[in-house]
Amino acid sequence: MAATGAGRTSFSQSVDHLIQIGLLERNPGYGHPLRPEFRLTQRGAVAARFANQILSATSEDNQDLLRRSWTLPVLATLHELSHFNEIRRNLLTITDRALSQSLRMMEERDWVQRDIDDGARPPRATYHPINTGETITAITGPVIVFKTGSQLRQL
Repeated sequence: MAATGAGRTSFSQSVDHLIQIGLLERNPGYGHPLRPEFRLTQRGAVAARFANQILSATSEDNQDLLRRSWTLPVLATLHELSHFNEIRRNLLTITDRALSQSLRMMEERDWVQRDIDDGARPPRATYHPINTGETITAITGPVIVFKTGSQLRQL
């Protein structure tokens, strides 16, 4: 808990969620009942390697952007030039405001480039990853697949 800076309740809920989705399990026969030990499952080890690749692709001063709720899901959808509504369709639960803020923050950090197509009526913005955003998109590409609005995870 101390290493993450999370509160007791948040940390407990996160551990419970990781157990529920099959990335973490109790280490049987180890630890005190009030201080149980946990270990990664095989699927959790794959996810940890994947997370380490993403973390290694970013500089320390940009890692706060990785911790934002929608940064990775948005980057995972940007394998090709995308319009705002295409990104939103792939991320079923994101709000317009959250998507707009995420794209704006990534644009400010030069992770995403926004281009305006003045030839279209009305003019339309397209987004594509650049620099660190492009590296992260390349890492997530083989692992996370979005298909017609439903999320398929290959972990």
